[in-house]
Amino acid sequence: MNDFLCKIFIKDYQNTKDADVRQRYGKFAGIVGIVSNTLLCIAKILVGILGGSISIIADSINNLTDASSSVVTLAGFKLASLPEDKEHPYGHARIEYISGMIVSMLIVLVGVELIKSSVDKIIHPSPVEFSWTMAAVLILSIAVKIWQALFNIHIGKKIDSLTLAATGADSRNDVIATSAVLAGILVDRFFSLQIDGYVGCLVALFILWSGISLIKETASPLLGEAPDPQLVDAIRDMTLSYEGVLGIHDLVVHNYGPGKIFASLHVEVDADGDLMESHDMVDNIERELAEKLCIQITCHLDPIRINDPLVRQMTDLAEKTAAGIEGVSNIHDLRIVKGPTHTNVIFDVAVSPECKASDDEVRKLFEDAVKRLNSRYFVVINFDRSYIKLD
Repeated sequence: MNDFLCKIFIKDYQNTKDADVRQRYGKFAGIVGIVSNTLLCIAKILVGILGGSISIIADSINNLTDASSSVVTLAGFKLASLPEDKEHPYGHARIEYISGMIVSMLIVLVGVELIKSSVDKIIHPSPVEFSWTMAAVLILSIAVKIWQALFNIHIGKKIDSLTLAATGADSRNDVIATSAVLAGILVDRFFSLQIDGYVGCLVALFILWSGISLIKETASPLLGEAPDPQLVDAIRDMTLSYEGVLGIHDLVVHNYGPGKIFASLHVEVDADGDLMESHDMVDNIERELAEKLCIQITCHLDPIRINDPLVRQMTDLAEKTAAGIEGVSNIHDLRIVKGPTHTNVIFDVAVSPECKASDDEVRKLFEDAVKRLNSRYFVVINFDRSYIKLD
């Protein structure tokens, strides 16, 4: 059904990689949320006031907040699609993450207000005027919320949207909340136990937990989370598939929002090969990665002397030493500078956050290994932070 609705209301609905199509999906989801949640809010307020149920009234306010969240979603997708400008040369796609954060905060706010109302109902209990109309409205609300959750989660996965994923999770929470409210009024009706306030507290605690979890999830890309491992694997595999690529390192990925991913990568090539051919190969790599992975990537050419026996010997020694140090990802850019009194062995060491040894300790391990081979060899190390693991 969800795909059927998308097919009807969204032009070119299958082309989800296109920024305009993503925006249409977001607008459509926002409009659906505004209309459905507003209708549910009105229905619940009426039966809640007539029946004197604080939990139903609180649930209706929750729906009103959901409608507001849908407005935020709609505005977020609209603003995220704005083109680049002088102040924001990478575009405005991160606004989608901000709108997801706002939705998450609204969920927390609803939880806090619901706890306050529920505690007041526990302190000042009053019977709920049960009616089958009330029960029917709640059952209808549960059915609508189940559909909303499936709808938003489905579209969120389809266009890779954290905002819609948060909205879908919120709808899922509403299913649990409204089910608890329905159970509470049924217990009151058939067993004369006034648990309306207690049910409201349980629902509020669940909503708070969900809202805080969503805040963490939506804040992660704004803080600079690690890239999708599948994207890293695709970059590595596609680059290494080119004949002439000896290795890669120093991959850095910056996420400026959906469809706005920028990356840089060092590509190792034979230093004795044709420079123009290597440059042409790197251009082809950049072009293929951009077309197939929808990222903007810049590749740096790193020449490696693979036919020099000393370079090969030192590379093997350095790699063997690195393998014995926890948290050292790799060594690269090794070169040798010979002098009249000593020889410098220069290379970069990629250190991951898991490395417990200090830079001085790591340097000492490499120095000892090289000195054992030849006392006239000196190690010159440049330490890199290994942000992304490539192997």
